[in-house]
Amino acid sequence: MACKKIGSLSNAMWQRSSNCRVSLCAGLNIPAFACGSFASAGSTTTNGQKCCKDGQNCGPTRNLAASHNPVAAAVTSHRHQIVGKNRGEESLTKSGRSFSSTAPQINNKTYLWARYNEMKRLVHDLIPPGVCNLLNPSTIYANNEVNLEEVDIYGFDYDYTLALYSSALDEMIYNKAREFLVQHYKYPEGISKYDYIPNFASRGLHYDIQKGLLMKIDAFHYIQLGTVYRGLKPVPDDEVMKLYGGSNHVPLHQVSGFYGKGPKMKQFMDVFSIPEMTLLAAANDYFVSNDIEYDPEHLYKDVSDAIGMVHIKGYMYKWIMQDLEKYILRGDETYAVLHRLASHGKKLFLITNSPFSFVDKGMKYMVGKEWRDFFDVVIVQADKPHFFNDCIKPFRRLDSNGDLQWDRIKSLHKGQIYKQGNLVDFLKLTGWRGSKVFYFGDHLYSDLADLMLRHGWRTGAIVPELEVETKVVNTEQYAQSLTWLQALTGLLERMQMYRDPESKKVLQEWLKEREELRAVTKNLFNPHFGSIFRTCHNPTYFSRRLCRFSDLYMASISCLLNYDLSYTFYPRRTPLQHEAPLWMDQLCTGCMKTPFLEEMAHIR
Repeated sequence: MACKKIGSLSNAMWQRSSNCRVSLCAGLNIPAFACGSFASAGSTTTNGQKCCKDGQNCGPTRNLAASHNPVAAAVTSHRHQIVGKNRGEESLTKSGRSFSSTAPQINNKTYLWARYNEMKRLVHDLIPPGVCNLLNPSTIYANNEVNLEEVDIYGFDYDYTLALYSSALDEMIYNKAREFLVQHYKYPEGISKYDYIPNFASRGLHYDIQKGLLMKIDAFHYIQLGTVYRGLKPVPDDEVMKLYGGSNHVPLHQVSGFYGKGPKMKQFMDVFSIPEMTLLAAANDYFVSNDIEYDPEHLYKDVSDAIGMVHIKGYMYKWIMQDLEKYILRGDETYAVLHRLASHGKKLFLITNSPFSFVDKGMKYMVGKEWRDFFDVVIVQADKPHFFNDCIKPFRRLDSNGDLQWDRIKSLHKGQIYKQGNLVDFLKLTGWRGSKVFYFGDHLYSDLADLMLRHGWRTGAIVPELEVETKVVNTEQYAQSLTWLQALTGLLERMQMYRDPESKKVLQEWLKEREELRAVTKNLFNPHFGSIFRTCHNPTYFSRRLCRFSDLYMASISCLLNYDLSYTFYPRRTPLQHEAPLWMDQLCTGCMKTPFLEEMAHIR
């Protein structure tokens, strides 16, 4: 049923695109999606008509449609005036025929609003009921072509990869770190009154350490205006521009280094970093609201250390181990993934920064007492990313009680637990290399970057936020808002040559509506920072890194259950700016390519 809806929508879009050349482009000069895409001087449409420079069609059908529509006739007449008297006279002279028009002349303002209204009607008609719930949150998305049949070895991180945690953990981390900040670092007691704010921050944000500002930056290093916060309050756009030297661009050397931290900016890439960002915002807000002078750099370091103490002192591990059912999600699905891979003869390994006692208890809860039977190699307290990019620490073996042994490690055995180590020795001892190895993790820098760029492993990013964002994308409000936003942007691009005072007022109204639509789509995700994948129109810095460091990305490893182990993932060939969308899959982005669970139920 879902496929039928997709096919109908795609066919409708193509049909609309074709029809618009006759009814819309010819009559009211509205270049619909296809006309706008293919518009170029002298280009020919699929109906054999010529497309004008601004995406309008010329030819006999123009006059035919106009003869049946007085408004269209007026607009058409006005169009000929805009093109120019000489061009019109030349055309008439060549044809050997002459015409006189008695249609009423309309001004530019009327013409622009006619284009606007007809485009709005077209957009409304292109979104049939029920088409907005097509994206499947269990989909695996491809940045690179991957054939699972070629993969023999599967590796996993533990936290937020094999084990997904409930949002209750974020609040616990925040509260404990806030307590450390007040009691151990002697911060004002007033900070204790700031309760945790769920969904305030989102992953991938940047923090200006010197200015104490939290913000979202796009793939081209531009700050998205409207997403800059000092404490819990937004910073006005004009103030942001002043703070950054009259521009919202942040130079490359300041944004962040390879691992997300530069001299002035820190990028928060870890799911665990959400309570840290919230605590930074709360502490900044307290000082600013109470007009207390402070050094933002000291605050950043102290909050970072307080969050680190929650992990170092083992509080997080203790909370989870005491109530596994409350904090660990989808344990059954983790078991199903590992069982399926092992039963098909795949080799499995685990490399995590977490301690053995913590991993052992969690894996017993999710997979069973014999969980180690699934894995050929288990490495704990690996100290990633250093595990992947230096060869200093040797492997050490743990006994059954988790105590360190002193023997030299000459081979890695199934059933044993190893600590620390490095990737160079790992490759020597296992012989596992290249694209036959697939490693999954949630941290783009610590888990995936080195493996993809230096060692040619396949990498899979776990992005739990995909579930929530997919639900938003599937709403009718989002589909209508985004589609009209894109259409209005195209209309602005084509109509900007009208520069008389009345036309400029119309275009300003459109620009204002465009900004309002941007705010609507942003607020559907997160009212403070929007989607983690997009700014107003560009990919975010996080999104660009996601595409660079992962072959595939998905909401959880359980998504693997929807595909057989010989499945090939093909990335969509989305058109470049200078290319035309020549295939339905590009017009209906994300729909034609989405596998639906009911169609793949035999796999699960």
